[in-house]
Amino acid sequence: MAQTSDSMPIQTESSTFVSPGNAHRAADSQPLRQARQVLREEADAILAVRERLDESFDKAVELILKCTGKVVVTGMGKSGHIGSKIAATLASTGTPAFFVHPAELHHGDFGMLDKRDVVLALSFTGETQEIKLALEPIKRLGLPLIALTGDRSSTLARYGDVTIDVAVEREACPLNLAPTSSTTVSLAVGDALAIVIMTRRGFKAEDFARSHPGGSLGKKLVTIDNIMRSGVAVPQVELGAPYAVVLKEISEKRLGFTCVCDPDSVLEGIITDGDLRRAQVKFGAEAFDKIAREIMTVNPKTISSSSLAVEALQLMERHQISDLMIVDELKRPQGVIHLKDLLRAGIV
Repeated sequence: MAQTSDSMPIQTESSTFVSPGNAHRAADSQPLRQARQVLREEADAILAVRERLDESFDKAVELILKCTGKVVVTGMGKSGHIGSKIAATLASTGTPAFFVHPAELHHGDFGMLDKRDVVLALSFTGETQEIKLALEPIKRLGLPLIALTGDRSSTLARYGDVTIDVAVEREACPLNLAPTSSTTVSLAVGDALAIVIMTRRGFKAEDFARSHPGGSLGKKLVTIDNIMRSGVAVPQVELGAPYAVVLKEISEKRLGFTCVCDPDSVLEGIITDGDLRRAQVKFGAEAFDKIAREIMTVNPKTISSSSLAVEALQLMERHQISDLMIVDELKRPQGVIHLKDLLRAGIV
């Protein structure tokens, strides 16, 4: 046996070092190995479809962008679940869309469709009976049809004005039966459509906020104009306002400051409680003879009303302030936002 001190581990020539990064690999269970294999197969399927994307995708994007109505998404079974999510993603990113079950189309729901609409139909085989039965009525209405299918020679593909190929080599299911890789690919292509169209439309964060008014996501996307104080609630004095007028405005508006504007209502500075105290220290009794211009702080931090409330919070934290002036493009005050306003809105 090799000699060693008490502070050193015993090591023989047959010892094998296993790094921490590889330790879990050596002990992987069969379920973990299979799970990684499923993820690998689905990821490979997405990459394969990515390489096959062609001008059909461009045509689908243009059809949706030119649509003056809604994108009507339909699909049966697992494809229907994927279609429902695609419709929701389109709607939340600026494209009016809804999902309709293909079987329901034959029982009155065709009345929901308008000649201005575009139909997006999902069927991996392209031969789903409920989808096939809806194709003739869709064409009679003259609606453009985008087909997402794994078979370009299928009935759905033949009826489609545009066909996007979402074929996969095999499902991640070991029996090659349960829709797994195929549904993952269809969902990914739907996401790609939504994001490309969203970008083409110039969809912004504030637009997203209007689509998501509730929950934590909605709070993160609330814009300042929804929670700012405006009108008479905004403390404001002129450049030539006497000390006493400044003090009165700050006291009455109870925000601890007032903005100072020129005759054209352009923001020139602010005066805080601290500025008043510093004026008294600097000028002594003469401070009471000073006007707003002489005691204000110039170049105050400002933000636009279209900015996100979380951006206002970040600005306040960065500069350790509790109030922000909201100004327009000409630097005229539109409102004010206080840290308490952000607290009430649930932003903090």
